[in-house]
Amino acid sequence: MSLTKQERRLRIRNRIRKIIIGDAKFPRLSVFRSNKEIYAQIINDVEGKTVAYASSRDLKLKEKSSKSEISNEVGKVLADKAISLGIKKVKFDRGGYLYHGRVKNLAEGAREGGLKF
Repeated sequence: MSLTKQERRLRIRNRIRKIIIGDAKFPRLSVFRSNKEIYAQIINDVEGKTVAYASSRDLKLKEKSSKSEISNEVGKVLADKAISLGIKKVKFDRGGYLYHGRVKNLAEGAREGGLKF
C-alpha cells in the first residue's frame, strides 16, 4: 500500500505534533506552505490561542522576489512580532514538510530576527 503525498505529510505532521506542544514559556512556531504562499504562526497549545502570525500575503514585496526570499522575510516579520510580545524562544513545527527550501528559509529568517529554537 503506497501513500499519497498528502497522506505521507499528514502522517509525519501527526508524529511531530505528538512531541511538540507549545505552552506559554515555549510556544510552537507552526508553518504551512501552499503552492503560492507561506504562512507561519506562533501558537500556545495549552490555551489554544494563536499569539502571533505572519504570511506572504501580508507582505508588500516586489513581484520579482523569489518564494525563498519571501519566506525569509516572513520569518523576520514573525520574529519581530514575537519579540515585541516578549517571546524569545519557540519550538519549531515544520508541519510535515521537509526542512528544506522555503521552510528552511522561513526558519533562518526567524533566527535572524532574534528567535531561538
